[in-house]
Amino acid sequence: MRKIQRLAAVGAMAALTVALGACSSSETPSAEAPASSAPSAAATTEAASDGVTTIDDIFGPACDQVPTEGEGSAQGMIDDPVATAASNNPLLSTLVTAVGAVDGLADTLNSAEALTVFAPFNGAFEALPAGTVETLVANPDQLAPILQGHVSSTRYDAAGLVEAGSVDVLSGGTVTIGGTADAPTFDGGNGTAATNLCGNVPTANATVFVIDTVLMPAS
Repeated sequence: MRKIQRLAAVGAMAALTVALGACSSSETPSAEAPASSAPSAAATTEAASDGVTTIDDIFGPACDQVPTEGEGSAQGMIDDPVATAASNNPLLSTLVTAVGAVDGLADTLNSAEALTVFAPFNGAFEALPAGTVETLVANPDQLAPILQGHVSSTRYDAAGLVEAGSVDVLSGGTVTIGGTADAPTFDGGNGTAATNLCGNVPTANATVFVIDTVLMPAS
């Protein structure tokens, strides 16, 4: 497990899944991509204190990669629970595979009342050394706490996360939030902060932040 944690430093899930996009596995959303035309996260600071967001609140440099129609679109995801919503988005196919490898996790995520999910996009897993994902999928006991480290049982929007500063996650650890509501960062404990690619994504029971790095706990 110590080895898996060290691998995160060179790379860019039980409870996690969701969000968006339709880029190929060879494409990595760039932080320099055009910003979403939706209102900035800062403009939604007063939006629901319960962390529930709307399509108009979605923001981030890769939001233009969200499908515009179908079940994988923002409108299509809003009525689905988080695991189901994630399964409709090619950007999160590796995450969905990982969640499926942990018995009962998808059902647990779908039945939860309110979650915040930090969802690594496919490229975050591809950045890990060859074989890492396959090894984790073959060892659910090792995979489960990593996935749990990406899910909070409290629902937050971006402004709420930044105000909180840190949030408890299902693994028993915390994710530290930095940056601003318009550009939040997420650190699972090992000092490597993930950045937001597309956040405030609403599903029926979760607010999702698609991130560029797999979060790992402290070594």
